[in-house]
Amino acid sequence: MMEFSPWALFTDIGLISLLLIAGTIIRAKVGFIQRMFLPASIIAGILALIFGPNGFGLLPFSDQMGTYPAILIAIIFGTLPLLSPRIDWNAIKTRVGSMWSYSQIAMLLMWGGGLLFAILLLNPFWDGLHAGFGLLLAAGFVGGHGTAAAIGATFAQNGWEEATSLAMTSATVGIISAILIGIIFIKRGSSKGHTSFLASFDDLPDELRTGLIPPESRVNSQTDTVSSISIDPYIFHMAIVSIIAMGGYYLSQWGALLIPNVVIPAFSLAFLVGLVVKKILNATKTEKYVSTDVVNRISGSATDVLVAFGIGSISISVVLDYAVPLILLFAFGLVYAYVFFAIFSKKFFAQHWFEKGIFTWGWTTGTVAMGMALLRIVDPNSESKTLDDYGLAYIPIAPVEILLITFAPILVLNSQGWLFVVLTFGFSFVIYLLALKYKWLNRKKA
Repeated sequence: MMEFSPWALFTDIGLISLLLIAGTIIRAKVGFIQRMFLPASIIAGILALIFGPNGFGLLPFSDQMGTYPAILIAIIFGTLPLLSPRIDWNAIKTRVGSMWSYSQIAMLLMWGGGLLFAILLLNPFWDGLHAGFGLLLAAGFVGGHGTAAAIGATFAQNGWEEATSLAMTSATVGIISAILIGIIFIKRGSSKGHTSFLASFDDLPDELRTGLIPPESRVNSQTDTVSSISIDPYIFHMAIVSIIAMGGYYLSQWGALLIPNVVIPAFSLAFLVGLVVKKILNATKTEKYVSTDVVNRISGSATDVLVAFGIGSISISVVLDYAVPLILLFAFGLVYAYVFFAIFSKKFFAQHWFEKGIFTWGWTTGTVAMGMALLRIVDPNSESKTLDDYGLAYIPIAPVEILLITFAPILVLNSQGWLFVVLTFGFSFVIYLLALKYKWLNRKKA
């Protein structure tokens, strides 16, 4: 493994770039990979794992390979306030109440349920199993590789070094399960007449299957908010995002000096710094010079690189050491997600329950992108309005997700795991009561 230096960083970036290009080509050319809807970043990560230091050792990545995801997640969280629209509470209360309550309960109970499952059925039977082991389920399944990096970094800072590899494994298993099992559900649902707008894989647009967008289908983005005579628009936006992420890091370091027993993750504080920057931009009327298109591309790029490095840094020996409890935890998570897809979606959605349920299956086991891929198969023309509803519903869900990611490991590390379980189950019950009150459950077809 290469000793770390500025040139080692340069080489790491070059190697992961090579694998990302290879992943893009494989996605574009290999049919069965296309049918799995695997992103190029996942393919790159798997190649990095096989041929990198944790595999055959053919690619000379540095020993900092596992550190990059913790930095990149600070960049991703720092961009969130710059991308967030205003909350339309009236729309949430009326039109998308069912989607919000359904999605919020699904997220909360996977966090609390995963920890409860481990507390009751795993920790008592495996000596040395960390108290936060159950959080790895939601970190990987609901959260994806970004959240896995965040949770893993928090636990690693507090002495559980293996958490990052295990969380990344959870995210990788989740994202592959999302598609492989999701396709089975779709085939079964179509045979039983549950789908309303089903398309075959061969009928999907080429860009969705191959990942390559032809010139006539490309969408223009607003990028030039500042003149390149002064500063290039991309480096201008990168500078803003980097300052936000750096601010989160320094606040985390200062917080560790002031309160040594409590480690507040850099990504959470980067989100707060992002909120402050957003307020400053609004107050000075300069927000019009910050392009959400460019910021979104920076966030997406950071996510791709995070996924590739994250999977590549998985320690296979660590995963094998935890193989049995991991398998049991993942099995519980898949059963849980299936119950929400097959049972609760019918309770919350009187119309198009299958389309909304299969989308939720995708993001509760993998990522929103996986949910979108499955949705495009069963609803190619977006007639169910699932994405429209979820986009609105996610606005108030996002702050809750950030609180979960930030405080779940802190509570566990302070021996408050049961309190976290009670809070997640209690909040879910309150949302369920709201769903009953506002008739978001068992609504009649319009």
